[in-house]
Amino acid sequence: MTALSEFGQAASARRELPPSMVERMTLIIDAFDGRFTQLTLEDVARCTHLPRSTAHRILDQLVRLNWLEHSSFGYSLGKRALGIGGGDGSHGEIREAAAPLLHDLQMRTRMVVHLAVLDGSEVFYLDKAGGRFALSVPSRVGGRAPAHSTALGKAILAWLEPERVDELVGGKVSRLTSRTIGDIGTLHQELNRVRQRQGLAYERGENVPSISCAAAAIRGHEGPVASISLVGDTRTPLENVAPLVVDAARQASLALFPDLDSQRGRSRQAVRVPDRNWSAETMNRLLTMGGNDGWL
Repeated sequence: MTALSEFGQAASARRELPPSMVERMTLIIDAFDGRFTQLTLEDVARCTHLPRSTAHRILDQLVRLNWLEHSSFGYSLGKRALGIGGGDGSHGEIREAAAPLLHDLQMRTRMVVHLAVLDGSEVFYLDKAGGRFALSVPSRVGGRAPAHSTALGKAILAWLEPERVDELVGGKVSRLTSRTIGDIGTLHQELNRVRQRQGLAYERGENVPSISCAAAAIRGHEGPVASISLVGDTRTPLENVAPLVVDAARQASLALFPDLDSQRGRSRQAVRVPDRNWSAETMNRLLTMGGNDGWL
């Protein structure tokens, strides 16, 4: 009876596995929640509940097709997977320029770091770094969130014309939590505060009740192209690390648009980009404004 029982349990487990190869591949790719996530075969089998032999066979196929990469440290997302959902060739360029900055930011702060672009009324996550802390933040590469409820989104929206903001999110400003901005007028007031802080955006419990973020936009000749954020819980003193986010966004802007500084000198009004050098006095004023912000 014991042997029959074990056989029945094994057969039941097999029946519960995703029936198609596409579903199994999706399970495996979803296990990698960021550009820098590295998983062993055992990690993948545990996360997906797939048999080790099945996981190994699919991993080999995904590596061969460039969905994943394999090194002595384990498996990570490959070039093909990192291009999913972008729909825009520039996304790869943004990721490439920002990747070392995200890694440095994560190592310096030990916090979760996001890179995102604006897609309609939502932000689209291009990258995520956070080591073992990344699992505590409910976001993933290729995922989306409402722009008005995230620091990432507000950092980008702040540098768009008000009419463009109305067009993108005017009819989609709704509350996700008790702290979410709930109407377009209040959103415009918040975006004005972001501009007064030289582009630094905050959120505390607006998208996810337990999460807080500080973000700044990566900007080019025509306006914002992406944004970078640092993520903590609602008790995290973001004001202490906010200047690092601003500096990372500035460096990413210059990596993508090397002549941006010279264009600033020619046309300050046409290109609204913060000054390249942040003095101690400016940083202190920026942090003071952040601490007094009504949405902190």
